[in-house]
Amino acid sequence: MADDTTIQVSRQVRDHLAQLAKERGVTVGQLVEDLAAQQLTTDQIVERVAATRKVLRERMGCSLTDEEFDQRSDVLANLYAVAAEKMRARRNTV
Repeated sequence: MADDTTIQVSRQVRDHLAQLAKERGVTVGQLVEDLAAQQLTTDQIVERVAATRKVLRERMGCSLTDEEFDQRSDVLANLYAVAAEKMRARRNTV
């Protein structure tokens, strides 16, 4: 069993958390744990981005470099660019 501890919040926040917990049928502690579990740390985000890029490269043949990914904020736009590049390459070989 994990060691419990106390966090300090304003009464307004405490009451809000208590209402949310009541509506969801959980304790405030369970609610806070659930909310915390949903939030990624910077390191976790970096790991997920790297893993996603690896999958795109290995399984989808994406040739974008990390720099190219970083220059474009919209990953979907990157995928469209890769698909368009592949289609142009296919047309040029036919």
